[in-house]
Amino acid sequence: MEQQPAFADVIAARNRIRPYLARTPLHTYPAINDLIGTEVYIKHENYQPIGVFKVRGGVNLAAQLDGETRARGLITCSTGNHGQSVAYAGWLFGLRVQIVVPENANPGKVAAMRGMGAEVIFHGARFDGARLHCEALAEAHGIRYVHPGNEPHLIAGVGTYAVEMLEDQPELDVILVPVSGGSGAAGTCIAAHAVRPAIRVIGAQSEASPAAYRSWQAKRLVEAPNQTLAEGLATGTAFALPQAILWEQLDDFVLVPDAAIMQAMVWMVERAHTLAEAAGATPLAAAYTMRDQLRGKRVGVVCSGGNTSVAQLEAGARNLVL
Repeated sequence: MEQQPAFADVIAARNRIRPYLARTPLHTYPAINDLIGTEVYIKHENYQPIGVFKVRGGVNLAAQLDGETRARGLITCSTGNHGQSVAYAGWLFGLRVQIVVPENANPGKVAAMRGMGAEVIFHGARFDGARLHCEALAEAHGIRYVHPGNEPHLIAGVGTYAVEMLEDQPELDVILVPVSGGSGAAGTCIAAHAVRPAIRVIGAQSEASPAAYRSWQAKRLVEAPNQTLAEGLATGTAFALPQAILWEQLDDFVLVPDAAIMQAMVWMVERAHTLAEAAGATPLAAAYTMRDQLRGKRVGVVCSGGNTSVAQLEAGARNLVL
């Protein structure tokens, strides 16, 4: 297993990505505060140039590649957001990028990856099938495989948003972060606990795809059904490196139903005037579920991305399952 990144790696990543990515805002909204019953601060990673937090990790990784690796290019697998991160980094640094996605991948995310020059390869009904095919291609052709979770540079890169959150609101008591593979939650734990040791970091995942949650509970990697409509949370396996960090540092973990996530997407539009994809709305859904426990606390909510579809927004507005 790769070595866990430290807080020093997060700070180094911050300096490395600063020329390429602007700081994202942290806003509080009275209507969201009324909904949850306490002070809530939303970190707008949906304002990133590709609309998702993962770009921080992609840029941090690509900036450190040696010449031979750059010449061969990168390959990865994704439901869309991680792939966009690697595609954007490839576009910035002039790298060839191949991305394996499930056959039902979000068309908007696929178009974005292609628009940044990546080659998109469709394989498998779900993310896990795409991942296995990607790993086989990487081994067969000797291309640098960028694992969606087991990459210290990705974890250190995405941890930089937690540093920004605590600079903008040093008295946060809790940060709620969505979990799929777990790189964002792991980076948040490393950064937030270093800056403010007493802070609680709480992961939130769809109950329809609970592999990371069950792995965190069992303190071992387990597989679970992968049926969520939130493609940013859709994985049936847990990843070793993020889980090792979460086992040590994550303070709590909650599951929320897809219907609650869809409702939270609507609340983000109506009450925070912002577009959140399902994964990006999951921390707000969790905050609403936990609102009695959160009263009197200053709560940070990570809106991890805004790459949604019209169909998902319509489903959220109806509070129905697609």
